[in-house]
Amino acid sequence: MPLLMIDLDNTLVDRDAAFREALASFLAEYALPAGDLPGLLALDASGYTPRPDVARAMLDRYGATVPDSAVHALLDHGAAERVTLPEPTRRALGEAVAGGWACVIVSNGRVAQQETKIRITGLDRLVHGWVVSEAVGHKKPAPEIFHAAASLVGARPDGAWMIGDSAHTDVRGAKDVDAHSVWVSGGRPWTEAGYRPTRIARDTAGAIRQVVGPSSAPASCV
Repeated sequence: MPLLMIDLDNTLVDRDAAFREALASFLAEYALPAGDLPGLLALDASGYTPRPDVARAMLDRYGATVPDSAVHALLDHGAAERVTLPEPTRRALGEAVAGGWACVIVSNGRVAQQETKIRITGLDRLVHGWVVSEAVGHKKPAPEIFHAAASLVGARPDGAWMIGDSAHTDVRGAKDVDAHSVWVSGGRPWTEAGYRPTRIARDTAGAIRQVVGPSSAPASCV
């Protein structure tokens, strides 16, 4: 069975849009300046800033007027409870599964947050499994998390495919385990000089269809 590994945040789901919505709601609820939104998004850095650091910065700024529990609730649940799975991505993923591909989500992050996203979007009923860095003890691009994902379906990562929006964690991670990759660009130019993805797609649905098309499946069986 060919293996397709897929990133979660900003690949399968638009985590940044969900967090932006959660932040806007938070600012409005506590009568905080709406103009703080861009700075908070920059602080978050698409989820790459450690949550304790984000919480500390927000509490330093708002602690006099906002309960600590509200800040932690925002960071723990705000984005997770608002993400959606775009219908084109849902259809493409369904086509991959129907075509005999084993699909496994490979995500950095905390288990509680990431599994909430997976279940609230119905991804748990579409894919064959998932691995989250907190549970595995290794973050992408470490080879161990890709090996853990492949082992869920009795496969190996070498020769498989990885789809994701991050050059470093997804494309570089795939390269280091001899997997193929599709970078979801969202219209961004590729800027890394030391390595390149196997393919580039503007969106996730297109990336999935590039991989699962008739010309790709035989070469990626593991």
